[in-house]
Amino acid sequence: MSSAATDGSARRTARRATHRALALALAGCVGRDGGGRDGGGGEPADLVVTAPVVRTLDPARPVAHAVAIRGARIVAVGEERDVAPLVGPSTRRIDLQAGACLLPGFIDSHAHLFGVGRSLRRLDLSGTRDFDEVVARTRERAAKTPAGRWILGRGWDQNRWPAHVFPDHEALSAAVPDHPVLLQRIDGHAALANARALALAGIDVRTRDPEGGEIVRRADGTPSGVLVDAAVDLIEKAIPPPSDDEDEEALAAALAECRRHGITTLHDAGEGRAELARLRRAAEQHRLTVRVDAMVDGSDEALVAEWFARGPSLDGGGGFLTVRAVKLYADGALGSRGAALLEVYADRPGHRGLFQNPEERLTDVATRALAAGFQVCTHAIGDAANRRVLDAYQKALEGWSRAHPGAPRPDHRFRIEHAQVVAPADMPRFRQLGVIASVQTRHATSDAPWAVDRLGAARAEREAYAWRSLLDAGATLCNGTDAPVEPIAPLRNLYAAVTRLDEEERLAAPFTPAQCLTREEALASVTSAGAYAAFEEDRKGRIAPGFLADLVATSVDPLVCEPRELLAARVLMTIVGGEAVHDARDVANGSTKTGSSEPQRLR
Repeated sequence: MSSAATDGSARRTARRATHRALALALAGCVGRDGGGRDGGGGEPADLVVTAPVVRTLDPARPVAHAVAIRGARIVAVGEERDVAPLVGPSTRRIDLQAGACLLPGFIDSHAHLFGVGRSLRRLDLSGTRDFDEVVARTRERAAKTPAGRWILGRGWDQNRWPAHVFPDHEALSAAVPDHPVLLQRIDGHAALANARALALAGIDVRTRDPEGGEIVRRADGTPSGVLVDAAVDLIEKAIPPPSDDEDEEALAAALAECRRHGITTLHDAGEGRAELARLRRAAEQHRLTVRVDAMVDGSDEALVAEWFARGPSLDGGGGFLTVRAVKLYADGALGSRGAALLEVYADRPGHRGLFQNPEERLTDVATRALAAGFQVCTHAIGDAANRRVLDAYQKALEGWSRAHPGAPRPDHRFRIEHAQVVAPADMPRFRQLGVIASVQTRHATSDAPWAVDRLGAARAEREAYAWRSLLDAGATLCNGTDAPVEPIAPLRNLYAAVTRLDEEERLAAPFTPAQCLTREEALASVTSAGAYAAFEEDRKGRIAPGFLADLVATSVDPLVCEPRELLAARVLMTIVGGEAVHDARDVANGSTKTGSSEPQRLR
């Protein structure tokens, strides 16, 4: 992980990650004498951007004030005088005003692109204060929906309600009897179904819990309506799939949300056959206005086998779609008590969570991925699940070494997605095995009000959301939003990373403050570390000659502003490949439609 760090600790952290990467020389980088070098001859630039401060994340020159772009690439970085020779008659200028900061484009290292788009059409239950409010919102939606049509929603969280217990479907079924209803919990690892949906799926007192899932039951054994992890699949199989038009609209809406929040690359955490095909068509037709690194849904073994036989796709749509990773699941989520723990839940005696895949399958997929040139990204939240994934990765890597004696280990960059609860003994294994911790810093502060209940105070202090401990143990840390679980807003991730405080101020004090990141580390986690996590550190994550012109302008400088200013900060402009795909600078006078699904073009 590279960083614009000015303090010694951040530089050491960046250096460790960089040394683990291939030692790539940055072609045409800015010299240490402070001058900007033209990385592409003397032809005029297409675009010059100036700003009060440019945070480059390039160790050769952390701060600059002007950037010149030709085509999709940066050709010079420095002061205005350095780029002046590249300004020609047709060069477009963007001069950002006082207070603005130009940064490398944000890289969201873990989100669900179609999930973001679909969630915009579904019933929003986030922030509901009790189950009665969930029922009321669903009743309102039903009044506007033809009878018999499914009502889908997401966002409820029983941990925010007074009783902190899972709901029962009785009140929902009475209020909405004529529509099948499925309402996902905020984390997507549990859902509530009404009576009609349960009947359509054939779930009753005789239905057995599927492996890796739980049908929550009443005292008499009848389903309460709450389904956890793999049990949700029993209902989802009965829901008609989205139409082509609906998914096209979902993709366009999700891309617009990304652009609005400064995301220039998104690591799409697990898509199926239909979604991957849709992404490929959009890339070929040049409709992807944000770069997508898509992970193949590892639950579809036939799909995994096809991709392993085909090999990675690294430059779809001229650099807008990459498919070289597989997404697996090791366990569920902590909020729904599906995360697999080494010791029992503090608030559910005898329960240790739910594993989603045996270690043998994780090892098998990782072994085959090494041979096929694919990265493996495995969801693991509990400490038992994290250990299982590390064990599986280690076995795969040792197997490769036995099969290739004397050969260097491949640059696999296997990842653990979330890494929320990690036993201290396992933290050094991330560095030893070359495993990236793909975390979501906002999860720590969203979960803080109830995480101690699940884990107990001692385990939470020692293991939970331990980003600082992982970094200090030598792990590379990239950062994602996990949208639609959390808002698709990297600036809010920065706030959580550096303060360990929630935005609603429910916490009286920072949650395990020893785990805070520095400003520089937090910024690197959503830029240069995300590039490294996708094998793209030679072209993304920095503002340097030769790198892609993927940039974001923000209304504050995240390295010096007051922390809470990050929550009100605006993304002024998003530039992808030298094109302005979002421009909010003139919103006040109505000259820019920032909510449009189509980007605003410079040329």
